[in-house]
Amino acid sequence: MARRAAPKLDPHEEHYWIPSPVAGLEIFLRRLPARRGVDGGVPVLYVHGATFPSALSIAHRFDGHSWRDALVGAGFDVWGMDFLGFGHSGRYPEMAAPAEAFPPLGRAEEASEQIAAAVRYVIRRTEAPRVSIIAHSWGTIAAGRFAAAHPALVDRLVFFGPIARRTSSALPQAAPAWRIVTLEEQWRRFVEDVPPGERPILSRRRFEDWGARYLDSDPESRSRAEIGVKVPAGPFADIARAWAGDLAYDPAAIEAPVAIIRGEWDSLASDADARWLFDALRSSSMRRDVKIGRATHLMHLEEMRFALHRESIVFLRGDDH
Repeated sequence: MARRAAPKLDPHEEHYWIPSPVAGLEIFLRRLPARRGVDGGVPVLYVHGATFPSALSIAHRFDGHSWRDALVGAGFDVWGMDFLGFGHSGRYPEMAAPAEAFPPLGRAEEASEQIAAAVRYVIRRTEAPRVSIIAHSWGTIAAGRFAAAHPALVDRLVFFGPIARRTSSALPQAAPAWRIVTLEEQWRRFVEDVPPGERPILSRRRFEDWGARYLDSDPESRSRAEIGVKVPAGPFADIARAWAGDLAYDPAAIEAPVAIIRGEWDSLASDADARWLFDALRSSSMRRDVKIGRATHLMHLEEMRFALHRESIVFLRGDDH
């Protein structure tokens, strides 16, 4: 499959396409190097969640400033990856077939191998011994699986809005290979967990700008009868399995320091979820659980994003021994 041109989000941004574990498909990496003369330590790799890629998360700028900019300002060399099927990475051939024709694409087992390919490339490119990882939502499942299997390659982990294991009597329904995510679905995700009577934490104007860029992440999004972005359904299947009691990795196998960061109104990473995960990370050399007020599962795009920036930087710097 031909590469799709990736516009630079910053004049200093660098782009790379690397081989993936799936033959014939490439993983897209975007890098914003650390500022000259400022060294924040090991490189940071951002791992996105189930519905939108790196350009719309860590690299997305509101009023000219992104989470990535904050990390670079603190001295970090920041990388973002797009999983296969997202952003500027290769698309699974099965995504051109009917959704019911194949099992869910992009499950955590394979996604963790994509992370491994990205981490090894970052290490070769930067000559760093290890990489720190910031992972969001479903991305924490894939990143947790990678960190458990490759402890020597991981310095620190920030699990932002992590998916934890729950116990449900209902078995998850069979998932398709892919699904369409519409702008209205995304808007509901931003507003549905805000309690009644609270002021908005993301303006409709800012969402519309973000939403236009979201549709741009899939060249065919506006040509469908149902306007929206086609994404692999594996992440949704992984979340359903986790909430049915089958998390795709063992948190006890992770040795690196881990920070759990979540919002006060995050229904996908509740107090009970954080408590379970914190206790399950019993082999981690350091654990931290941070809850940020007036924030939901998507706080990196909300008014409290600066608190998220600060907490992640403080933890990744490692000045805590």
